[in-house]
Amino acid sequence: MSLFYVARYQGPEAAAAAGPEGAEAGAHGRARALLERLQSRARERQQQREPAPTEAAAPTEPATRKRRRPRRRRRVNGAESGSPEARQGKRRKADGEDAGAENSEDPPGEPSSGSSEDAPGEPSSGSSEDAPGEPSSGSSEDAPGERSASAEAAPDGRALEEAAGPLVPGLVLGGFGRRKAPKVQPFLPRWLAEPSCVRKNVNEDLVPIEDIPEVHPDLQKQLRAHGISSYFPVQAAVIPALLESAACGFLVGRGGYRPSDLCVSAPTGSGKTLAFVIPVVQALLSRVVCHIRALVVLPTKELAQQVTKVFNIYTDATPLRVSLITGQKSLAKEQESLIQKTADGFRCLADIVVATPGRLVDHIDQTPGFNLQQLRFLVIDEADRMIDSMHQSWLPRVVAAAFQSEDPTDPCALLQRRQAQDVTAASTCCPQMPLQKLLFSATLTQNPEKLQQLGLHQPRLFSTGLAHRGLEDTDGDGDSGKYAFPVGLTHHYVPCSLSSKPLVVLHLVLEMGFSKVLCFTNSRENSHRLFLLVQAFGGVDVAEFSSRYGPGQRRRILKQFEQGKIQLLISTDATARGIDVQGVELVVNYDAPQYLRTYVHRAGRTARAGKMGQAFTLLLKVQERRFLQMLTEAGAPELRRHELSSKLLQPLVPRYEEALSQLKESIKVAPESHADT
Repeated sequence: MSLFYVARYQGPEAAAAAGPEGAEAGAHGRARALLERLQSRARERQQQREPAPTEAAAPTEPATRKRRRPRRRRRVNGAESGSPEARQGKRRKADGEDAGAENSEDPPGEPSSGSSEDAPGEPSSGSSEDAPGEPSSGSSEDAPGERSASAEAAPDGRALEEAAGPLVPGLVLGGFGRRKAPKVQPFLPRWLAEPSCVRKNVNEDLVPIEDIPEVHPDLQKQLRAHGISSYFPVQAAVIPALLESAACGFLVGRGGYRPSDLCVSAPTGSGKTLAFVIPVVQALLSRVVCHIRALVVLPTKELAQQVTKVFNIYTDATPLRVSLITGQKSLAKEQESLIQKTADGFRCLADIVVATPGRLVDHIDQTPGFNLQQLRFLVIDEADRMIDSMHQSWLPRVVAAAFQSEDPTDPCALLQRRQAQDVTAASTCCPQMPLQKLLFSATLTQNPEKLQQLGLHQPRLFSTGLAHRGLEDTDGDGDSGKYAFPVGLTHHYVPCSLSSKPLVVLHLVLEMGFSKVLCFTNSRENSHRLFLLVQAFGGVDVAEFSSRYGPGQRRRILKQFEQGKIQLLISTDATARGIDVQGVELVVNYDAPQYLRTYVHRAGRTARAGKMGQAFTLLLKVQERRFLQMLTEAGAPELRRHELSSKLLQPLVPRYEEALSQLKESIKVAPESHADT
């Protein structure tokens, strides 16, 4: 099949007749002629590769004589053989000589055309020896790209393919065989590749309170009053670093420079909340005028309530005030706790604000006098989930409110906060209150592209992983795994069928004697169905925790569960993030988590603060391989297989079937009652 489309060449006469207008067409015509010539040579070369008949291969020269390449054009009477002068000389010689006078004598200095001796330095056309480095016209090697006709068959009978030598293999297209692609390790910034290492054993690596004298004596007294005599490893590492950044007060950073932002990645239940509560409270103790100087942003209302409770404990004996804005109250009620209208304008009533992202944006837009220009600490708890919610654009709104420009003619304009610039002598000559960002999470991402959205300033990372870390897809991966798990946590998985899942949950609660069990599902519907089924089964104090209930009801349910009045709490992932419920002995994943981060936070509701705990995951056969691979890559310690035979579940089957029938009847009655109404 031809690889080119060739148009017919009309010849030079037609191109000349076209005149100047056809110059371009003439150029195209010459190109076509060249293409035809190349194709003609290719056809000749193809014909030469075919084996020639043996009878046509009679040699015209002795077999022992080597064939030589055509020699260079030699000079005739001082002119090159290919020049016009040489051609004219040859014509005159041909006219004046007889065709058979080969042995006649030539004039002195002019060699004969067939003489056995050529002129000095010029070989004869039929000589057996060529000039040095110049092959003769009858050589066995042709000009580049062409072979002579005598090479059709070698004198000794060899075929043309053998005489031509081995063929060069062409390019083979395709090659779709499976092969493992090399894993590319992206280059990490130094602060991510070399974090400050934190020990994760909260039982053995405790640090006594007296060993960190930077903490204020009043705060140390409060810690002892609540039964805390030692710091956990993450607290012992982060608290001094934060206090050092605020050593010169909250109005200016150390040495006049903006302090570094901090990122903390530590297991669940390792004391991350107290790691930012203590230094923030101590840094604001010296404040005179009440302004919002610390803002803590959390993903859920329940977690925000928990953090507010911790702040209230350590600010009770101080003039500092804490405000909670999560939408549980009306906007007007929350505004009353934040701002007070005076004759001169507005007066701030809160030093520390704990908020959820959506409600925070509402107050920035709708609350008169809500001012963040004096903000010193921006704490982002559960930072990985907060990064995922960046589509709400809450962080740019907060930063814009913190750096909001006022009238430049204001007498205090010199002290107004300005956006961060390159550190130069001019940029540091005007002292201003820095804005320091503090990130905390058990599953903090190691992806620089995601962290870049937060606009961190010379960040510093505290991590329980090893110092040398790499990247896997979007998250970090060290020698000990992606994430760190509590030391006292034991991991199990139970292979079962879809119909036997409720029986397994009942067996774990009733037969194994756990008093506080937290069961997770992947949807609100699954939680409600399982709750109704266990409630119909009877014998278990069960409650449901999901978005079906309001904030007040959820708060009461959590309180009853913590007090031991509820044995089994069936929940969606609403309680998987940061909720600290004392005494949870067992976590059951009724629905297998789809992502590793979800499993880390679910299992982290037990084995908190150095205690022991167990996590059971119910797996279908099709889920086992993926789940086990996910946990292995996560660096989870030994994952134990917990078999439950049908004999162990058989005693529960009669009551279970009766509960199913009751549940079906109640479902049938419900639509009828709705239809009557």
